[in-house]
Amino acid sequence: MNRTTQRAAFSLTPWKRLWPYLRAHGGYFAGLIVSNLLIAVLDFYRPLLQSEVIDRFILAGTLDGLTGYVLFYGAVIVAEFLSLLLNFKCCMGMEMYTGRDLKDACFVNLQRLSLDYYNVTSAGHSLARVMSDTDRIAGCAAWIFPDILWCGAYILGVFAVMLTLSVPLALTLIVSAPVVAALTVYFQRRLIALNRDVRTQHSKITSGYNEGIMGAKTSKTMALEDKLCAEFEQTTATAARAGILHGRMRAIYVPLIVMCGALAASATLLHGGRMTLDGRLSIGVLSAFMTYALSLFQNFRILANRISQAISLQANVERVMGLIDEQPTVRDSAEVEAVYGDCFAPKTENWEEMRGEVEFEDVSFSYREGGEQVLSHFNLRVPAGSTVAIVGETGAGKSTLVNLVCRFFEPTGGRVLIDGRDVRARSQLWLHSHVGYVLQEPHLFSGTIRENIRYGRPDATDEEVLAAARAVNVDRIAAKLPRGFDTDVGECGDKLSTGEKQLISFARAIIARPKIFVLDEATSSVDTVTEQLIQHATRTLMEGTTSFVIAHRLSTIRQADIILVIDHGRIVEQGTHGELLARGGAYHALYTTQLGGRNLS
Repeated sequence: MNRTTQRAAFSLTPWKRLWPYLRAHGGYFAGLIVSNLLIAVLDFYRPLLQSEVIDRFILAGTLDGLTGYVLFYGAVIVAEFLSLLLNFKCCMGMEMYTGRDLKDACFVNLQRLSLDYYNVTSAGHSLARVMSDTDRIAGCAAWIFPDILWCGAYILGVFAVMLTLSVPLALTLIVSAPVVAALTVYFQRRLIALNRDVRTQHSKITSGYNEGIMGAKTSKTMALEDKLCAEFEQTTATAARAGILHGRMRAIYVPLIVMCGALAASATLLHGGRMTLDGRLSIGVLSAFMTYALSLFQNFRILANRISQAISLQANVERVMGLIDEQPTVRDSAEVEAVYGDCFAPKTENWEEMRGEVEFEDVSFSYREGGEQVLSHFNLRVPAGSTVAIVGETGAGKSTLVNLVCRFFEPTGGRVLIDGRDVRARSQLWLHSHVGYVLQEPHLFSGTIRENIRYGRPDATDEEVLAAARAVNVDRIAAKLPRGFDTDVGECGDKLSTGEKQLISFARAIIARPKIFVLDEATSSVDTVTEQLIQHATRTLMEGTTSFVIAHRLSTIRQADIILVIDHGRIVEQGTHGELLARGGAYHALYTTQLGGRNLS
């Protein structure tokens, strides 16, 4: 969502974007509108019945025909009761289903977004949109908007009835309407701006919670509790100040509306009393007018409060719709999607087999958030089935290289070719379904060990899951656990050690039978013995697979077909382990430094 829209005091654009989510539950929405209008009609009809009872029976001193009026009045009360039941049912349904749909839409788009979105957006920021903001919007759609509708219908209906009863007395109340409208226009701009600040601060609080929980081990080992608490207190203090400013503005706005209603009710009583004494108005009509005046007093207050809440919620709508409308920077073209489908509706029947040949053709790359180029005019051809080891200093561009192969990012210049074709000529899902990626920091999903391995290939049999597990010694881990492969790994795998999580992520990658295999310092979390077992297993199982290995332990890449030494996005050396050692250059210096000059063969 652009900045112009966000800075506007009030705009229908974000609210229009909300309409499809309301229309999707047309039955609840229609029931909500009908029930609110019916309640409003019944509410402003009851004082007319009371007026007639006063004039026809009380003042006349007779009870003849009163029974019929009592029964009719009872029917009106029952109808209002049933309308309220329908209203509550529709409101609750609207809130639950609208909130669900907005959360689903946010989550689905988060799956579509490219990695650079996560590089610049905190988890707390996204969580606040998906959870807090969607709940507030759903509550607004279900309860605040209907209240505005009911109050508006009631006030208009009351004005119409009063005009039929007495035009002069009705005008006494109607003059307050322009004042209310002027106050609303004046305050709504300030309320929106203040609420945006409140929501921004709440996102920072959510982010602080997230970081405090995820980084608990680090904060404890570094004794950072006091520092983190002080920072969090400062964040909450800033949020409190923003909330107080917003509350003060509403505290001024709502009482002003209430005061307008009270003054209008007093003027009605004064004018109506004089008209009654002059014989121009009956007691029953005056009674109806005073009931309307007092109820208008309450409904003006409710309407002002609900309008201010709805106005303030524009910031929430902007944030949620901004997330839903956020576009990935890496996208398949319409032509590619027509042939290959997208990530949610793949056309696998049109997918070609992959050989695994990779080529970088004059590739340059820099991150969206700015900074110097990570890769500059990079060229490399990797034959299918080759093992490429990539070494270099931190920040040299090693991970960027493999991320471009996987098309997690688009090159800012040049092309990446897979099997002789630009990666953009086929769908991302086609490419990713042929890639196995094991990260330095493994991530497991909530569920069992078996389920996490099967994420690599959902249609894998239990036998295939066990075979992949045995290949990297996950079966040894499972054997130590009370429920074996059906043991729950906990949130993000927190019930297992880092090394155990890494082995499971290896099994998950192996079972996918990838044509391109990426190991991003993936054995750094396991001991040397386990690392050697993994290397042996992966060499056997990944035979014929194009592999990219990023490793700091240079002893683990001696068997690679090609070793690349990367420095500032350029290949400074290229060759086999023996060739590079014999050359006595950068690789030789790294290798001898790491092994202390021992075992240079």
